[in-house]
Amino acid sequence: MDPTQPGGRGTDPADGTAPAGGVEGGDNPVLAPRLRERRRSAGLTLEAAARRVGLSAAHLSRLESGLRQPSLPVLLGLARLYGTTVSDLLGETTAESDPIVRSGAMPAVPAGGWTYWRAGGTGRAMQALRVHVPAHAQGGLVRVHPGEEWLYVTGGELVLTLGEQTHTLAVGDSAHFDSLVPHQLAAGGPAGVDLLFVHTLIQSEVSALCVTPQPPTRQGGRP
Repeated sequence: MDPTQPGGRGTDPADGTAPAGGVEGGDNPVLAPRLRERRRSAGLTLEAAARRVGLSAAHLSRLESGLRQPSLPVLLGLARLYGTTVSDLLGETTAESDPIVRSGAMPAVPAGGWTYWRAGGTGRAMQALRVHVPAHAQGGLVRVHPGEEWLYVTGGELVLTLGEQTHTLAVGDSAHFDSLVPHQLAAGGPAGVDLLFVHTLIQSEVSALCVTPQPPTRQGGRP
């Protein structure tokens, strides 16, 4: 039967899920308990987790009970929310990743006006990146999210705003801060700024990452 036609076994348009054993994800006995375990490990109630990925608590409960299988977009959303990967949720095992990251093997990834290169392994508690921030990129975007961040300036000049203080960092300068402090990164010159950037994996909804920018009070840092 064609799952795209009425009466088929495709996804439920109301919640982005499919019946257990359906075309979306198949019958995976590992998935349901892992969804429940990862949610609890993230310290989220059923209602809070469902709200953040756009599902009802009843639908998420069915996923955690194995009564339904999530579509790929739902599975991706849950993986991001819990700070893990789709492979982990599905119980897939992979070989240990190579601890060496070669610069030429990592493609440049444009995102939000910045450019990223992966500089560390996958499936870790931290993510390491090389980042280029062009001049005037992302405007007055201010970020707030759980975790810690560490950065090191390798080229250009960085203007880093932490709460009410703004600091100017030159090549060789670094910063390590709690990312629940509202923070903003911007290039201090027309050529942009290059950084080494390490942060703990985010376990929060995307809407919690940005707040309305406020005019900073310039204190500290270099003149």
